[in-house]
Amino acid sequence: MIRLFTPADRALFLAMSEEFYTSPAVSHDIPRSYHAPAFDEALKGELLIGVMLESEGVPAGYALLQRTYSREAGGICLWIDEVYLRPAFRGKGLGHELFAYAETLGASRLRLEVEPANVRAKKLYEALGFTPMPYLPMVKEL
Repeated sequence: MIRLFTPADRALFLAMSEEFYTSPAVSHDIPRSYHAPAFDEALKGELLIGVMLESEGVPAGYALLQRTYSREAGGICLWIDEVYLRPAFRGKGLGHELFAYAETLGASRLRLEVEPANVRAKKLYEALGFTPMPYLPMVKEL
C-alpha cells in the first residue's frame, strides 16, 4: 500500500531517512538538520510529496517526489527524489507499486537519479522503461 505522509509518520520518516542516508544507495550523507524540514515540506504536499510504503500494514519504506515544470517534457515533471525500502521489503514488488502510483499523478515525465553502483535499482528502473539522459548533473551549493 502507498499512502501520503501524515503527521504521525514524523518519527518513522526521520528514522528511515537516517537509514537511507547511511546506506550505500547514496553517495554522501546530509546534515541531520535537513531531515525534519523535508518531512514538514512533504506534509504541505505542494512541491514535495511524501509517501509511505507499507506491506501488510507494516511500514516498509518511503519516497519523496517533487513536482517541477519542464518545457522539455511539455508539462509537469515528477522527480523521484528519494526511494527507500528497508532491506526486508526489497524485491517484493513495492518498487513497481510506487512507480505505478507515480504515473497516476498527472506528470508528463518521471525522472530520477541512481548511483552507478546500485545495480539492482538500475535494473528495476530500466525494466520500468527509464532510459539514461545524456546530461551531466551539476550543482552549486549555496
